[in-house]
Amino acid sequence: MHANFLDPYQEGASPVHRLDARIKLALVIAFIFTSALTPAGAWPIFILLFSLILSAELLSDLGIGFYMKRALLALPFVLAALPLLVTVDGVALLPLPLGLSITQQGLERFLSISLRSWISVQAAILLASTTTFPDILRAMRAMGLPRLMVAIIGLMWRYLFVMVDEVLRMLRARTARSGESESPERRTGGTIFWRSQVAGGMAGSLFLRSLERSDRIYHAMLARGYDGEIRSLPQPGLRPVDWLVLFIVLLFLLSLLVLSRILWG
Repeated sequence: MHANFLDPYQEGASPVHRLDARIKLALVIAFIFTSALTPAGAWPIFILLFSLILSAELLSDLGIGFYMKRALLALPFVLAALPLLVTVDGVALLPLPLGLSITQQGLERFLSISLRSWISVQAAILLASTTTFPDILRAMRAMGLPRLMVAIIGLMWRYLFVMVDEVLRMLRARTARSGESESPERRTGGTIFWRSQVAGGMAGSLFLRSLERSDRIYHAMLARGYDGEIRSLPQPGLRPVDWLVLFIVLLFLLSLLVLSRILWG
């Protein structure tokens, strides 16, 4: 397979890379829950949460820009929260046409949701960039996630690479048969209607190939003794430093959550 560009993992030997995957997964889940449960308008708490994730990003040696660019994945959540600006009752700040107005409470809730989404996406990116996917699967299994769900997630991820590789081969074959010109002034390959027909045929062919490939893969797995459990070597025990990081960060997150509930609850 050649679709390695899909893998978000970045090689490294930073302290974040060396931290046990089970600890990283538990801390990311706790971080996202803390962010989600923080009341709207608790700006000091959001700043401290962002400082925490920023410190982890600096320790990962991948660069702040690496995470900031990928954090644009939070943009759909921000756009989905835009209606809150005019639908939440409160003190009007900016009148708009059609009798609408941006309210103070709506702006506060919109900014809070945007911050939650942004820092939560950064936490997920940090986990995926510093932990291999097999390690994440083993961490899920160690945390008690049902083995069937872990198997489905693992197979779905691996099969995605197979599918993308199949698409790339089909695109190369189409290019080789269409005689495309390197000159931008000369258009080859037929009209837009013809291209749409070819794309539709490729989509149908990909669907049939995926069914055949999945059937062959499943029978190959059964022939090798697959019974629903993806087996691996026993995981090593947690180091003292892993336990220490888990305790300190969880205590910090719990303190932030309690403080936010007391002051802004």
